[in-house]
Amino acid sequence: MTVIRSAVTGVGAYLPEHVLTNADLAEVVDTSDEWIQERTGIKERRQAAPDQPTSDLATEAARRALEAAGRTADEVDLIIVATTTPDQTFPATAAIVQRKLGAGVGAAFDIQAVCSGFVYALSVADGFVARGLSRCALVIGAEEMTRLMDWTDRGTCVLFGDGAGAVVLEPVQGQGTTEDRGLLSFALRCDGNRTDLLYVDGGPSTTGTVGHLRMVGNQVFRHAVVNIAEAIEAACAAAGVSISDVDWFVPHQANQRIIRGVGERLGLDENKVVTTVAWHANTSAASIPLALHTAIEDGRIKPGDLVLLEAMGGGLTWGACALRM
Repeated sequence: MTVIRSAVTGVGAYLPEHVLTNADLAEVVDTSDEWIQERTGIKERRQAAPDQPTSDLATEAARRALEAAGRTADEVDLIIVATTTPDQTFPATAAIVQRKLGAGVGAAFDIQAVCSGFVYALSVADGFVARGLSRCALVIGAEEMTRLMDWTDRGTCVLFGDGAGAVVLEPVQGQGTTEDRGLLSFALRCDGNRTDLLYVDGGPSTTGTVGHLRMVGNQVFRHAVVNIAEAIEAACAAAGVSISDVDWFVPHQANQRIIRGVGERLGLDENKVVTTVAWHANTSAASIPLALHTAIEDGRIKPGDLVLLEAMGGGLTWGACALRM
């Protein structure tokens, strides 16, 4: 029996030029490089220029993903942007990216699941591609989280950065086994009773302002370790693989302590875990494709590898995806 799966055929990434170090932050808030690294593992993050909207980052990452896939913008028929920091309330950032890429008319929309957004967006795009509704889809995670920071709150402003990552999804035929190339399974979750743990204190229909990011850090950490571990186990079960079968884990780059905590809970081999949080910080929906791109570029992730993606963000949302490259 043959099945159609959505395969990742190209990955691209883009980081703004400006580097914001821990030492830079120590000049504006009561913190230090030692304090930040000890609690988060972060050394630096990127910050978009004042005249550089999220769509600029997304468009450049998309161009690079298309180049890696050997595709052109006029072949793209679906664009999904996962973002918490859109250019405008509307239109969707995906529509703006479509215009900037020079892509033709096709479906284009945004998804908002905060740090879990890229995994959610992959699942939606998979439905289009696997059902024959898209032949060349762009899934982009793009964020400018520094726009949401309260620079007097050292518990949050040190954690986040800006960036974008993108993948091209195309249909491939498989035999319906775990050896197939493509997206194999998803586990998506949300607990709306936990909205008070990680949120932005503003919005168009409440305050009429953008607002600042607020977080109850110790509670988020506790839920993250438990919830992410559950989603990983569920995604592996749905794919018919065991955790020991996975070649590479590409987690959401929120905090080195969370990544380590999940690994310890599941008994993961730390040598199989891709971490970029030290250099990117938490780029929300962009963090997974940025880390995936890093590991492909340096030769760690190769064609045929079984890769597990996972994330947790405000909502609380969380999820995992198993795929074979």
